[in-house]
Amino acid sequence: MEAENLAKLNQLWKKGTDFLGTEYAILGGAMSWLSESNLVSALSNAGGFGVIACGSMTPDLLSQVIIDTQAKTNKPFGVNLITMHPDIDALIDVTLAHNVKFVVLAGGIPTGDNIKRIKEGGAKVICFSPALILAKKLIRSGADALVVEGSEAGGHIGPVSTSVLAQEILPHIKDVPIFVAGGIGRGEVMASYMQMGASGCQLGTLFVCAEESIAHENFKKMFMRGNARDAITSVQIDPRFPVIPVRALKNAASVEFMAKQREVITKYQAGEVEMNDAQLEIEHYWAGALRRAVIDGDVENGSVMAGQSVGMVKKIQPVSEIIANLLDQASEQLAS
Repeated sequence: MEAENLAKLNQLWKKGTDFLGTEYAILGGAMSWLSESNLVSALSNAGGFGVIACGSMTPDLLSQVIIDTQAKTNKPFGVNLITMHPDIDALIDVTLAHNVKFVVLAGGIPTGDNIKRIKEGGAKVICFSPALILAKKLIRSGADALVVEGSEAGGHIGPVSTSVLAQEILPHIKDVPIFVAGGIGRGEVMASYMQMGASGCQLGTLFVCAEESIAHENFKKMFMRGNARDAITSVQIDPRFPVIPVRALKNAASVEFMAKQREVITKYQAGEVEMNDAQLEIEHYWAGALRRAVIDGDVENGSVMAGQSVGMVKKIQPVSEIIANLLDQASEQLAS
């Protein structure tokens, strides 16, 4: 990368790197089972910003993962907490007790009290915002930075694309750093979003096949074979039984899920089950499905969560190499 273009890039994401205390404003998306001490420390050590995915962890388990991560890096990293977790207060306490300086709140609108507790505990708060009106509300509530994530992302997603959200939010929010996420697989698009006013970008799918990722070999192989059209959202058959949209690679489980919904709805209509029980049966279909795929390697009966940028993942390589490629691509974009 030429020095002149590197200087341009450093200027573009200075607000993000100053905020994170990192060399590059590249955040790792928090992916359950994957974003643990190995991948998180590798991202931070390579100059990016790793984020532990707490997911459904207990406070004790989160504590151990933070300790493991701190043993592998002395660089900044964050912890992603799900706002609806029943032990959210204890998880916040654990994170602050280990002197983690960044908490990412996801999976719902965080309460003002939780934001205040985290900030009073000495950490910065990063929140997800799927709309401009919510972005403004979160900043008023004390959010120090925002992630704007579009529907191209993997896992649980909202309905609006990254490019539309970026246009809706970036021109109007200048007082806190904003990181754009969802469907980002190359450095050129990172540079473009930063030229629009983003302070950096968050990427998840691109790091799944990193050498340092603990994903099962079968999981990585499916990623490297996959393309954008294979990363589909879960289908809801009946509006009376809502299904939370999740983007994952199409497999036997995703096809079977539609059959399962039809079976349960038929039982409900025949009066064989109550509505609440029917809803629970549908929701429980995916219980443990992500672990089955990521850790056990059962990629046909598990959930292979992936963003639409999966088609750009073609080989296993170190995190440092993935980041170097992104920097080169962003540099070429700025040079042109």
